[in-house]
Amino acid sequence: MTSPRRELAARMADAALALLAALDGERQAAAAWPFPSEDERTRWYYTPTDHGGVALADLAPAEQRHALQLVASGLSAAGYGTVATIMGLENILDLTEGWRATFPGRDRGRDPGRYYVRVFGDPASGTWAWRLGGHHVSLHHTVIDGEVYACTPSFLGADPASSPLLGPHPLRPLAGAEDLGRELVRALDEGQLATALISPVAPTDVAGGNRPRLGDGDAPLPLSEIWRDPDDAFRARLAETQRRSEEALGLQAGHVDAVRLTLATPKGLAAGAMTRPQQELLRAVLAVYVERVPDALADAEAAKYADERLGAFGFAWAGGLEPGEPHYYRIQGPRLLVEYDNTQRNVNHAHAVWRDPDGDFGEDVLAQHRAAHRH
Repeated sequence: MTSPRRELAARMADAALALLAALDGERQAAAAWPFPSEDERTRWYYTPTDHGGVALADLAPAEQRHALQLVASGLSAAGYGTVATIMGLENILDLTEGWRATFPGRDRGRDPGRYYVRVFGDPASGTWAWRLGGHHVSLHHTVIDGEVYACTPSFLGADPASSPLLGPHPLRPLAGAEDLGRELVRALDEGQLATALISPVAPTDVAGGNRPRLGDGDAPLPLSEIWRDPDDAFRARLAETQRRSEEALGLQAGHVDAVRLTLATPKGLAAGAMTRPQQELLRAVLAVYVERVPDALADAEAAKYADERLGAFGFAWAGGLEPGEPHYYRIQGPRLLVEYDNTQRNVNHAHAVWRDPDGDFGEDVLAQHRAAHRH
């Protein structure tokens, strides 16, 4: 009987092969790289920079459909709907900024066509990987011996986090991640909150940034580190943007130190010190992240925080508790880390990332695979 992970990998391979077969010349060279290409495969971003690969804007409509079929193969229906919405936010953001945003190498600063697809290796071989990257979207899937083994890092953002629609309900692609996180922190009693609140001031970004590997002591990176090879002039522009953001928050070195990652022992309130209803809220928050992917993957991720394992997880919060106040939270446990922040653009610019500190990019299974095939 074929496993769900193997069936999913087969669907991904069919979509990737169809895309690559439709391309030629420079576009195929941009889209198809050898596996593992470690330096490039683990290099990722969530800013409007060159993510590496072939851009949707450079594909004909039928080719775009092939690319989006590949993207959809690695997402649940809700996950794909969220990703498609985030990509469309570029048009809203362009309006918000007065159509003036500019970035090096781009004719249009906010461009829904600047999402890049790259396939690493031959999908027919059974061991390969693919990614989609662009502003506020970074998805990575790794297939080993014909089964999907990794779907992290998985980064989604929203700028604006909330924008008006006709009628009473705004467009909020990451509403679940924010609202459920706030519901959890506000459900804590005074003593629990004192433990969970690790800083009164939220950081400007997630602590892990776009590092290929997470490590103890990691803190939010300088903005210039989350761009592909900025020149000196643009690096200075990014530094000034970051300075203004930190000044607006009142961020000090002590606040940054408070949110540094500690991989062995999660910061904040242990799930074991929560009531049963609070633990269910914690699971609901985690589900918003892991249910980005198809059930075959999401079920395995949810097993990491099953009843007997949930006690090893910690919940940490930084910043204000009320809507409209800059805030950040982290849920961390064995083989799973999620981070959320909404601090920029007057608290209307959100990031929500899901990592596996031990197995991002499938590195744990790839190490075993290399050892098994060494002789």
